[in-house]
Amino acid sequence: MNKPRQSMAGLWNISFGFFGIQIAFALQNANVSRIFQSLGGEIDQLAFLWIAGPVTGLLVQPIIGHYSDRTWSRFGRRRPFFLGGAVLAALALFGMPHAGALLTAAIMLWLLDASLNISMEPFRAFVGDMLGRDQQTAGYAFQTAFIGAGAVVGSLAPELLNMAGVANTAPEGVIPPSVRYAFYSGAAAILIAVLWTVVTTREYPPEQLEAFAGPASPEHEGRIVAPANGPLWAVAGVALTAAVYALGLDKAVYVLGGALIAFGLARVAARSMAAGGGRNALVLINSDLAQMPPTMRRLALVQFFAWSALFILWIYTTPVVTQMVFGSTDPTSAAYNEGADWVGVLFASYNGVAAIGAFLLPWLAGRIGKVRTHVFGLLCGAAGFATILVTRDAHLLLLAMVFIGIAWASILTMPYAILAGSLDPRKYGIYMGLFNIFIVVPQLIVATVMGAVINAFFPGQPVWTMAIGAGVMVLAAAAMLRVKEA
Repeated sequence: MNKPRQSMAGLWNISFGFFGIQIAFALQNANVSRIFQSLGGEIDQLAFLWIAGPVTGLLVQPIIGHYSDRTWSRFGRRRPFFLGGAVLAALALFGMPHAGALLTAAIMLWLLDASLNISMEPFRAFVGDMLGRDQQTAGYAFQTAFIGAGAVVGSLAPELLNMAGVANTAPEGVIPPSVRYAFYSGAAAILIAVLWTVVTTREYPPEQLEAFAGPASPEHEGRIVAPANGPLWAVAGVALTAAVYALGLDKAVYVLGGALIAFGLARVAARSMAAGGGRNALVLINSDLAQMPPTMRRLALVQFFAWSALFILWIYTTPVVTQMVFGSTDPTSAAYNEGADWVGVLFASYNGVAAIGAFLLPWLAGRIGKVRTHVFGLLCGAAGFATILVTRDAHLLLLAMVFIGIAWASILTMPYAILAGSLDPRKYGIYMGLFNIFIVVPQLIVATVMGAVINAFFPGQPVWTMAIGAGVMVLAAAAMLRVKEA
């Protein structure tokens, strides 16, 4: 049984909530490093302070995916998660500019990122729920367009407010008014946009979704797989933690060691529960992770490299541009804040390119295939990072943003369009959540390791992070060549 085709208005309504979610993400990505530096954070601390994002994503997305697959209420299956996450994110956006200390700001970032993940993860599965496979590439392209448009608005907000006369400087330890009012606006935007999708869409009831899905494939008929490698992961985490202590490595790497230990212990617990007949969330999530389709496994490596580069971009563009192009490392100076505002313009530019490019991707994929389309996009991303590395003119950096915008459009569209065609529809939520593990794990690694790399090899020269970003984008393109389209 095929799902009804959606009109353009239907595609719009299904994905419009992403517009508000991305306004919030853009405000976070373009301004959190600025907030941390305004509150006294040093450049080599930024990656560690950003660690809230990947840790919350690692925990939240698989859990939300698991439960959203199994939820049905009078408000639907995915929509309760959209709305609950949006309300929490709005509260975090309102509170973050009032953080008076680094620790408070890091806690608010943790809450904001967890809330955005609660809203965002079910939106990925929502496209699979609502659209037939012949429309899924278009559906994810619509999401990408709204992500790009929302990011333009969020990235430009402080600069536009400054142009309207709102001050973009403040005394040490105080968040500039332009940033504060931009965050207030973002809180309103995410609520309005998500409410639009909640009100204008009606989800298919469970019995209709079951009819659309057809007979279950054998691997989804209740088989539980409990891998025995949990102790190995835990031992690796202990070894890494011991190495940090013995060699005097950056203390941020303790977080990575702790994450490995926690993952190993979770696998041990899940195996023990499964042996006793348990079928709780921990057992089922571990089992689904062990039974990932082959296409998802190959795409996971691509995501790992691509999102490592993106996290480098979001953390280090502000210190790179303010230092190398605007000549200042003092967060209280006019030159630094002018450079930080220009980063907002740059981020808006690459997201604007992505919003337009999203509608060209289905056309290109129809001619050269989804895999080659994504390889092209990733190589454009590598060219963008290389351009930032060698450019010292503010306006020439816009060329780098064109390349990165093409990559961003492809990263947000093509992996999901390829993945959706390889999944059992009954598992969209959990597998979209597990797929995002391979987005947040590289972010966790970058957040814990990159500060140590800068201190050891490039002290006071964060610009070299852009060379690393270019290299891992090339690795992502190479890994994509192993992926086969369904």
